[in-house]
Amino acid sequence: MVLDERTKAGPGPDGAGTAAVSDIPAWHVLTVREAETLLGARPEGLTPAEAQERLLRFGPNSLPPPKTRGPLLRFLSQFNNLLIQVLLVAAAITALLGHWTDAAVILAVCVLNAVVGFVQEGKAEQALGAIRHMLSASAAVLRDGHRVAVPAEELVPGDLVLLEAGDKVPADLRLVWTKNLHIQEAALTGESVPVDKASDPVAADAPLGDRRPMAFSGTLVTHGQGRGIVVATGSTTEIGRISGMMARLEGIETPLLRQMARFARTLTSVILAIAALVFGFGVLVHGYSATELFMAVVSLAVAAIPEGLPAILTITLAIGVQRMARRNAIIRRLPAVETLGSVSIICTDKTGTLTRNEMTVRSVIAGGQGFGIGGVGYEPQGGVTLDGRERLPDDHPVLVELARAGALCNDAALRETESGWTVEGDPMEGALLVLARKAGIDTGEEARRLPRTDLIPFESEHRFMATLHHDHENRGIVYVKGAPERILAMCRAERGPDGGDRPLDAAAWQAGIEALAAQGQRVLAFAAKAAASDHRELCFSDVESGLVLLGLVGMIDPPRVEAVEAVSACRGAGIRVKMITGDHAVTARAIAGQLGLENASAALTGPEIEALSDEELVRRAPDIDVFARASPEHKLRLVQALQARGHIVAMTGDGVNDAPALKRADVGVAMGQKGTEAAKEVAEMVLADDNFASIARAVREGRTVYDNLKKAIVFLLPINGGESMSIIIAIMAGLTLPITPLQILWVNMVSSIGLALALAFEPSERDVMSRPPRPAGEALLSRFLVWRIAFVSMLMTAGIFGLFKWSVWHGADVETARTVAVNTLVVMEVFYLFSVRYLRTASLTFQGILGTRPVLVAVAVVTGLQLVFTYAPFMAALFDTRPLGVAEGLPVLAAGVLLFAVLEIEKLILRRLGAQSN
Repeated sequence: MVLDERTKAGPGPDGAGTAAVSDIPAWHVLTVREAETLLGARPEGLTPAEAQERLLRFGPNSLPPPKTRGPLLRFLSQFNNLLIQVLLVAAAITALLGHWTDAAVILAVCVLNAVVGFVQEGKAEQALGAIRHMLSASAAVLRDGHRVAVPAEELVPGDLVLLEAGDKVPADLRLVWTKNLHIQEAALTGESVPVDKASDPVAADAPLGDRRPMAFSGTLVTHGQGRGIVVATGSTTEIGRISGMMARLEGIETPLLRQMARFARTLTSVILAIAALVFGFGVLVHGYSATELFMAVVSLAVAAIPEGLPAILTITLAIGVQRMARRNAIIRRLPAVETLGSVSIICTDKTGTLTRNEMTVRSVIAGGQGFGIGGVGYEPQGGVTLDGRERLPDDHPVLVELARAGALCNDAALRETESGWTVEGDPMEGALLVLARKAGIDTGEEARRLPRTDLIPFESEHRFMATLHHDHENRGIVYVKGAPERILAMCRAERGPDGGDRPLDAAAWQAGIEALAAQGQRVLAFAAKAAASDHRELCFSDVESGLVLLGLVGMIDPPRVEAVEAVSACRGAGIRVKMITGDHAVTARAIAGQLGLENASAALTGPEIEALSDEELVRRAPDIDVFARASPEHKLRLVQALQARGHIVAMTGDGVNDAPALKRADVGVAMGQKGTEAAKEVAEMVLADDNFASIARAVREGRTVYDNLKKAIVFLLPINGGESMSIIIAIMAGLTLPITPLQILWVNMVSSIGLALALAFEPSERDVMSRPPRPAGEALLSRFLVWRIAFVSMLMTAGIFGLFKWSVWHGADVETARTVAVNTLVVMEVFYLFSVRYLRTASLTFQGILGTRPVLVAVAVVTGLQLVFTYAPFMAALFDTRPLGVAEGLPVLAAGVLLFAVLEIEKLILRRLGAQSN
């Protein structure tokens, strides 16, 4: 036996052996005989020698480890950031000035940022490992006619694998025989219920979720038995393809990091240009020596660089992480906190994310009447309505009988646990047990009253399940449930609303089936038939005709109540929500309508996405809100198409099929409870409660973090500006420096950071969720903020130089005058802190003056440190300071009050002029 040439494969791009028939486009199209011929497979399985030869040729059934950089390269790459490099230069300059302690502090900030990035990147690389761990550990196969258990890694193409309930599928299989086989494929397809499998071929263009003759690696067998030939192993399975997609994807830079990079480049250019101009002016105009002037220019650079900014950035994001964690949103990468605040589109999986992943009966048609069933999920709470009014189930005997049939013709179990109600078995059968409880039926008592005598299990070939029951008076009854068209063909009559039989109106029932299906509901039909007391074995001939139709049941995986509210909140914040699911288009549209998506009536399916070019998809994707039967490639293309239109995209999901899109999105959001490890490891954020509503709260927090970060920048830069302008004026005018470089570092690294940190704790502003998302290309600083920074810098300069000169004019020595100047700068910082807390509104309010607890603590700490700076003898030795009296202190305090008053007047003028302040 020799494999067809088309089945031979060499090493993959990663160097590992690919173990699949790469040239066969669609195994689900081939018949069993064709698949066996191509793979050289036999009903008794391969011989051990054949298996060993193929293992050597194709390689092990495992995913190749990802290529990663070594720890040293990963750590050094964290310094590939201009702002960090500017800080390193600042540390070097500070060291040249002989201030080793301050140089060490700046260097420590750089190293801290690098360590955080290093750790986070290491966690990201665990994503591929999480997928590799999804592969089965062992498999039952036929080898030379004998059933043997082999390690899953040793499976080869052509092996015949045996499947039973509870097994994890060990490789991609072409099924050759099935017996009531159901496989849960939600992790790959998003399908909310197990898929019934069969061996017959299907169409070539069938989506992944409709390929019934296929079983995919990593999915779980929930019912029945089956046999399948291995057609793909390792990296060429569906899971392997997803792993390869993730390995090829590059992470994208967050909007904040892009803005900070642009800001750092601009700031660096401005500092270098000003330093060069000042150096040239001093040499050419004043005739200073190059060495003397160089040290002065170094002082200018130290004053201009905001050394504390990276620390403020990291700490502000970290505080946002803590706040989100209290709201069940776990952030795995710090920049994602802020990125959430700029999200303009949320692409979300349906199953388990927007919906409960718990089937619920919503509709019942029985006795010619349509009933609505209340409640959601598996909790047996909810009423029965008819024509919009609550009804007692006992008033409708046909409804109760249908619910009894659903409870008895059933193999599932409904249990109450500490975490809530759960179902053991098929989710749809679990939903029928819940319906019975809502109809007032004690399912346990009913099973004892009508014990099961025999059954015909559900199989895809006959599309129904039948059970035979006898009560304790030996009266028998048969209950049948299954596909509506199949059950209708087996019925001779229908049960009327009074419990009596009447002629079957097949056309009316067909209309009812279509109406429920149009609402995205999965439809089951129920029928019954009396049985003789001595009838103890159930045969197909007993149920193929002569049944009485009891009615139809429509069920759906319902939306989470909180998800509906969250979608509304997102729309109010200018964020568009798009559903991307592997489920059918009809079901997806129905759920989208219940969620309140903007354009729920239109859907784009996977095959339609494949037919579109990248340019057409970029054009159409923003206007479509429902995408159905989507594969991992489709989800990835959609995220990329939306990003190409300039959107900041968040992608939510819980399955392996979501992992590539989660990685490519600006913010990947995984479900913490029902999500796969692969999805959680690759995401930037994990929802601990699997609640879509937590995303809306996280967006609010993200916008608050960005506001606070912007306030911190607007707070820090004028301080650096005032220091720099004071030095520039002194150099260009040939005057004494009002503040020394070491005193500047004290202000920048102690008081400035201490006060700026208080801004990281600021609460959300009232309009934070009523603003539209900020544009992706928006500059970090608007024209208004640039004006504010320049204006406050001039006021700071005036305060520093004015009080320095005032002290000198009043007979103070240079050291005392500089001590006055430093204290003036710090006092102005304190008053400016109260002003900058409100960029859009007045700060002269009770709430504005009172501040928050962090603000008051920061002011108290900085005040204490500044008193030590001014009066402690050891500080005088370090910073050349002098103690100040009341006469010097009052003008210092007045400078702060004056700054606050001027800024309040400026705000008032700008508000009246209608100037934007964001």
